[in-house]
Amino acid sequence: MAVVVASGTIEGVEGIPIEVEVDLQKRLPAFQVVGLPGTAVRESTHRVRSALAAIGMAFPKQRVVCNLAPASVPKSGTGFDLPIAVGVLAASDQVARPRLDGTVFYGELSLEGELRPVAGALPMALMAREHGFRRIVLPTESAPEAAIVDGVEVLCADRFGDVVAWLEDERPLRRAPRAHAVDDDHAPLDLCEVRGQERARRALEIAAAGGHNLLMVGAPGCGKTMLAARMPGILPRLQLEEAIDITRVWSVAGLLKGGRGLVTRRPFRAPHHTISAAGMVGSANLRPGEVSLAHHGVLFLDEVPEFSRNVLELLRGPLEDRAITIARAAGTVRLPASISLVAAANPCPCGFLGHPTRPCTCAPSAIDRYQGRLSGPLLDRVDLQVWVQPVDPDQLSRAEPGERSAVVRARVEAARERQRQRFRSGASRCRRRPTCNAELQGDDIRAAADPTPAALRVLHDSVGSLGLSARGWARSLKVARTIADLAGATRVDVPHILEATSYRLPGVAEAA
Repeated sequence: MAVVVASGTIEGVEGIPIEVEVDLQKRLPAFQVVGLPGTAVRESTHRVRSALAAIGMAFPKQRVVCNLAPASVPKSGTGFDLPIAVGVLAASDQVARPRLDGTVFYGELSLEGELRPVAGALPMALMAREHGFRRIVLPTESAPEAAIVDGVEVLCADRFGDVVAWLEDERPLRRAPRAHAVDDDHAPLDLCEVRGQERARRALEIAAAGGHNLLMVGAPGCGKTMLAARMPGILPRLQLEEAIDITRVWSVAGLLKGGRGLVTRRPFRAPHHTISAAGMVGSANLRPGEVSLAHHGVLFLDEVPEFSRNVLELLRGPLEDRAITIARAAGTVRLPASISLVAAANPCPCGFLGHPTRPCTCAPSAIDRYQGRLSGPLLDRVDLQVWVQPVDPDQLSRAEPGERSAVVRARVEAARERQRQRFRSGASRCRRRPTCNAELQGDDIRAAADPTPAALRVLHDSVGSLGLSARGWARSLKVARTIADLAGATRVDVPHILEATSYRLPGVAEAA
């Protein structure tokens, strides 16, 4: 009779339960793994043989058939090594079976019988809890990220021999230490180092408070990249639910190294402009790209017109839906992508269009081509668009610093707390409760903003004067809601609308 060991595979950022069925047949010795195994899974036969020999256990001299059920789901990764090895020993009556019930096994084996870390430990623990398993056994280095999950016991081991001893009830396995959810460390770069640029600093604060998208346009050296690099210092601290969401994505991507537990800082991803489409949104093996690795954080695109047009257009979906669906030969998955896009651009190829002292040397046709690299539909999804002028020399030579990041961050966190209280008290039509104003959709925007009649009239007039689309109308209202939150206002009023619509550039050339 076949032995069944519980395990799982990763699909997107979700754990999928898999039953590892091991059967011994009285035929010529062989080791077969069936059930749509990937290359790494098929290679597990060699690792399992050597690992058993390393801890002094005998490999059955029979035909071993291992079926990964359901067979219709593709299996990938090295996490099946541990459950397959446990199944082989249980099927050959070399270990007791009672503890197999209610236990998920997930881990890679070395040829010496050591347990190596695997990607996706946190999604596996969440899957185990969701499907009613009592415990999960993981490699020691992978266990801390899974220990944050309540309702399931997370056990860890360094060697396969420790797991065998636990199955035989000879000695217990260690419980994984629980990771902390909040990190109060400040970012090394402080906003006080930026001289001048009050309008751009204000836009940065609004973007951080509401999770909005921001485009900064200006001449080279005016401080666009410097401002963006200091945004992590004003981003609000992570909530536990957000930290789990980020850690799940990073775990699947294999970015949690050295026993690191929960991700405690909001991501700040800054890919080079040569990045491919697969690198930005997700690869052929359905692993997360940069847009998902920046989930609940910032995706910074410096010199954004230099990025491939195809890569930029792929961002239109995530900026609207806060998620991205990847369809590849290996399958189709939906990955989270609730990001705040921060982009920096020059106004023209030479960079000096609109500069107060240096003339632009570009031909009009070259300016049109350069600005045309950012399509209208993409720009329409950017909530805040700011023209950044060069800093006055007198401001650069001032000795007194600007406002510190800690002061700005306090205002940002107060605004986010107002948003969380509003989301908890009101019903939402979103698939899941929003975490910031930028995630509001449909009628939820109007309900959250609760604009005064005068504010609505001003916004109505702005549609004609600025040429706002319906999307631009909604995004301006969300920005106004964030401005009101920063001011501690209950309803969106005229000053909030006026400031929000002032961050919509009718065109780069016109702004110059």
